[in-house]
Formats: sequence, C-alpha cells, structure tokens
Amino acid sequence: MVTDTVDLDTLDRLVRDVDDPELPHVTIGDLGIVRSVDVDGDRAVVVLTPTYSGCPATEQIRDDVADAVTDAGFVADIRVTLSPAWSTDWITERGRTRLRQAGITPPPPAPEPGVVPVEFPVACPRCGSRRTRLVSQFGATACKASHVCTSCTEPFEAFKAL
Repeated sequence: MVTDTVDLDTLDRLVRDVDDPELPHVTIGDLGIVRSVDVDGDRAVVVLTPTYSGCPATEQIRDDVADAVTDAGFVADIRVTLSPAWSTDWITERGRTRLRQAGITPPPPAPEPGVVPVEFPVACPRCGSRRTRLVSQFGATACKASHVCTSCTEPFEAFKAL
C-alpha cells in the first residue's frame, strides 16, 4: 500500500533517523551508512553500507529500516553494499557532536592528500585533554577502543578511524 502523505524526502529522513542499535545516541544517517533511498511505485529501495563487513548490528539495522519503510506505507527492499567501503569520514558533523556528547571521542578526519598525518593521543570527550592513554584496542563494540584520561581520570571510548 502506498501512502500519499509520505514523499521521498520524508521517507529519506525517516530512514536516516533510525537509531544505530549499538550506538543509540546516533542515527544511521549520522553514521553515514545510508547510501540511497529511492521509490519505485509502492516499493522503497534503501541501500546501506555497514561500518565493516562483519558488523553484528547489520541485520538489526536492516530490520529497523524495513520497519520504518513499511510503517511509511511502502514495500521495503533493503540492500546492503560493501563497495565502496564505509569510512569514518562519512560520519556527519552532527554525528561527531553526538558521539562527543555521549562520551565517545569521534575519529579525526582523514588527512588531505599529500599531507603526512601526525598522530596525537585522542582527546578526552569530557575535558578535552590529550593526556590520555589506550587501555584496550576494543571497547564495548569492535569499532571503538577504550581509553582513560589522566587529567580528569575518566574512562572513555574512542571511535576507531577507518
């Protein structure tokens, strides 16, 4: 059944507003994993690129997007593509802000071509200090690492740059 109250822009927003199941303080739109949303008659085709090929949240995201599309009155056709591979550069500024507000240091932007990056310790999302140290390469999810701030003594996670 096609609803005549939901247009493509509204459907696109509904899809991008689906919460990430592992990072509920950001949406899949904030993470930049929605590649496209198109409508063909009563069918809505959504293309997603997971943050990595083994991401355990992919099926849940797929189901949540299908529910959002179905609730909007369309037949859901959810596709997953791994090419081009997702990059942390696809995280929006709103997503980076929301990660920081949730106590997760967002990844730095990719360096400009020809620029040799200098790696500094990640900044604490609470006090901003770079007097931090890595505790574990893996946090609560594989896409994050655990750190501690030696200035404010707070533990925190940092999103890994890909």
